[in-house]
Amino acid sequence: MRRAIEVIPHGSTPEAAAEACVTLAYDDRHRRRIRLATDDGWEFLLDLPEATVLGDGDGLRLDDGAWIRVRAADEELVAVTCREAPDLARIAWHIGNRHIPAAFDGARILIRHDHVIVDMVRGLGAEATPLRAAFTPERGAYDRQAPHGHGHSHEHGHSHEHGHSHEHGHSHEHGHSHEHGHSHEHGHSHDHEDGHGHSHDHEHGHEDRDG
Repeated sequence: MRRAIEVIPHGSTPEAAAEACVTLAYDDRHRRRIRLATDDGWEFLLDLPEATVLGDGDGLRLDDGAWIRVRAADEELVAVTCREAPDLARIAWHIGNRHIPAAFDGARILIRHDHVIVDMVRGLGAEATPLRAAFTPERGAYDRQAPHGHGHSHEHGHSHEHGHSHEHGHSHEHGHSHEHGHSHEHGHSHDHEDGHGHSHDHEHGHEDRDG
């Protein structure tokens, strides 16, 4: 089976040079490895180094040097509009708070049809009009792959360096001065370099002297 191994940005290659075309809904345009079929019906394997959002007009280079053009399929969407621009900004905040993909098209917000969200925006005073169109939502602000799609690359960088230096140092000097010297220097200097800036420095420093 032929493999698509590289994404060609839209406009980088004449469309007439494409061997075939593949029409994909948004969810199938954000993949790393999946079996797909062209509009002509022949199958190929999408096999990219990492999950990549494909935009309308992008290309997929095959392992034999040929390439396929990507088309965004029409989907069941809803256009959210308001009479006043400030109202649309307020509605956009509520939509964003639900963490759903959304596209901005001039004075309207495009979302995929979801009766719960539609009821919400209508309850907030917006109009919600069903339509069929290609869906290319905004990408996340921290996504490395601008400019189209959402591609969440959650690199939280949890390098949990717990560094437990349990120096229990039980120096049981049975000369009966029981200095259990547990000097539990639990040095859990929990350097949670989560990227969240916690750096908990728990220095417990128990000097458990039994007398």
